[in-house]
Amino acid sequence: MAASETNDAARRIFTAIRAIPKGEVAGYGEVARRAGLPGRARMVARLLSTASEPNLPWHRVLRSDGRIAFPDGSEGFREQSARLRAEGVRVDAGKVVGARKPRTLDESLWGPPE
Repeated sequence: MAASETNDAARRIFTAIRAIPKGEVAGYGEVARRAGLPGRARMVARLLSTASEPNLPWHRVLRSDGRIAFPDGSEGFREQSARLRAEGVRVDAGKVVGARKPRTLDESLWGPPE
């Protein structure tokens, strides 16, 4: 990927992360899909591992199974758990409990009313 394409992809990924509402979560793959980069979950993880933006809500991004990606008990694990709990997200043994799967565009447009 050329440098300008990488910068554009990073900008789109960070925009998708900033758009995750407080109290909600998304998987790395979901973030990539929302950024228009399906299949680029590893790119999302790599960018987050080097991100230095202080207000980026990185803690709202999880593995596809709803688990925190940091090793259990690590500083990152504890910080992510605490940030999620502060937003009202239930975290049990490193996994977000009761998270709703994000609706697809088709579900939003054509699905039954909520």
